[in-house]
Amino acid sequence: MPAKEAWEDFFKPAEVLKIMGVDHNVLDVAEFGCGYGTFTIPAAKVANGTVYAMDIEAEMIAITEEASQRHGLRNVKTVLRDFVADGTGLRSAIIDYVMLFNILHVEQPETLLQEAHRILRPKGRLGIIHWNYDPTTPRGPSMSIRPKPEQCVAWAKQAGFVAPVRHDLKPYHYGIVMKKGAEQ
Repeated sequence: MPAKEAWEDFFKPAEVLKIMGVDHNVLDVAEFGCGYGTFTIPAAKVANGTVYAMDIEAEMIAITEEASQRHGLRNVKTVLRDFVADGTGLRSAIIDYVMLFNILHVEQPETLLQEAHRILRPKGRLGIIHWNYDPTTPRGPSMSIRPKPEQCVAWAKQAGFVAPVRHDLKPYHYGIVMKKGAEQ
């Protein structure tokens, strides 16, 4: 992770969340890899349920907890967990929206998408954000592991997601929103 200030300069989180469909109609949210809470805090301000902010790094969890307290948010539940290896630990079909933001470059993206599908309620939505597949972007994973939007859609379809809608999140990112399809 780059420094917090540098990272947050890449996004306008509240605007991005609105584009991606995270609003007052969303109840419970799960964020895989909350980092500094860049999207956790604005999501918690609009969601009408709990935002489960998960990360493998204790430092990121502590920063996100502090930010939620500073903003007076009581609907953020931080979870220190290796969700890639161990899943989320959440029950099946309890989440309305899963945020997979800048994370599908992991070694097993299909595992995260399958877990997202499992925890989503029927008709729940998946939001994917990633760095454009463009070597001129100022940050992001190496091009050798950076997924193209088409790859993300294909992986998500294999996990049971349908109806992809793509968004251009200028200047450095793309977004994809998909719905949970029928159980496989």
